[in-house]
Amino acid sequence: MQFGVFTVGDVTVDPTTGREPTEHERIKAMVAIALKAEEVGLDVFATGEHHNPPFVPSSPTTMMGHIAARTERLLLSTATTLITTNDPVKIAEDYAMLQHLSDGRVDLMMGRGNTGPVYPWFGKDIRAGIPLAIENYDLLHRLWREDVVDWKGKYRTPLQSFTSTPRPLDGVPPFVWHGSIRSPEIAEQAAYYGDGFFANHIFWPKEHTQRMVGLYRQRYAHYGHGAADQAIVGLGGQVFMRRNSQDAVREFRPYFDNAPVYGHGPSLEEFTRETPLTVGSPQQVIDRTLSFREYVGDYQRQLFLMDHAGLPLKTVLEQLDLLGEEVVPVLRKEFAALRPAHVPEAPTHASLVAAAGGAKDGTVHAVDDVTGKAPEGATR
Repeated sequence: MQFGVFTVGDVTVDPTTGREPTEHERIKAMVAIALKAEEVGLDVFATGEHHNPPFVPSSPTTMMGHIAARTERLLLSTATTLITTNDPVKIAEDYAMLQHLSDGRVDLMMGRGNTGPVYPWFGKDIRAGIPLAIENYDLLHRLWREDVVDWKGKYRTPLQSFTSTPRPLDGVPPFVWHGSIRSPEIAEQAAYYGDGFFANHIFWPKEHTQRMVGLYRQRYAHYGHGAADQAIVGLGGQVFMRRNSQDAVREFRPYFDNAPVYGHGPSLEEFTRETPLTVGSPQQVIDRTLSFREYVGDYQRQLFLMDHAGLPLKTVLEQLDLLGEEVVPVLRKEFAALRPAHVPEAPTHASLVAAAGGAKDGTVHAVDDVTGKAPEGATR
């Protein structure tokens, strides 16, 4: 099972000091968090994608390429890649390039995002959100698996004899998760392709997450990818820890009360009761996280949100120390002991290459426009 952190990259005033970080400080802080994640033994760092204030991660591949150059083991992912407003051709190219630069340490999560105005900014209609997600991913899926693509759809210009470059590393595309908070159509899409399904699992009660994951598992089996309990599931989560639970509640309360998304709404006590948010001791985080398995089954990836709502970098790094030293080692051991042998582990580049029968050179050589032949000695 993989454990890690994800960030939405918000630039938010610290309610305890009144200070707002600059965009530069926030971007550098996200990099520091990723480096710390590897240092404390976590598996995954994931960044969101946004194109509006108060968020800064508008170019996930730029950030992940930088982090890849500064890490050795950390798997890099996205907390959302906007499949609706990004051109699938550019996604295919950018993430294949990142796959090569990181030696396979990359996967990505498709999503529609949570900012309505992003659609017209990129020339799209929000009313076509679900059809865009379906059509664009169908094209992306083909671009990574077919050397030459002829394609025609509704929402972009056709492609004729198009080859996306570079080709995926070792002939194997990055693993794809489909992320959703509330859309059963996205769970269906993930199941259809045999991809992973990531339930955000932050703002909704457990019964909602249970229904969404249950639908995905049922449809995964329907499409013949394996048994329902072999489907690839990831969960989000949100925690704040101190060794003493009372200290955690006292310190986190002003950040919760003023958070951009849920601030000035339900009380901290109501929110922790009705959603998976856990504010307390490391043991409380362990107990709560282990309980997720009771209603979603065995799953493969757990990511935590820890750096939002204006929390200073120093505090976030302290949280990562607790997560890496006291929480994740216990979770690894407990989840591994509970997982049946037939339930797969989280996909990695190495496991995907092995399943494909070994690495292959996917290089596509140009063909002479006059002779129709490849250069001497080249192969396709």
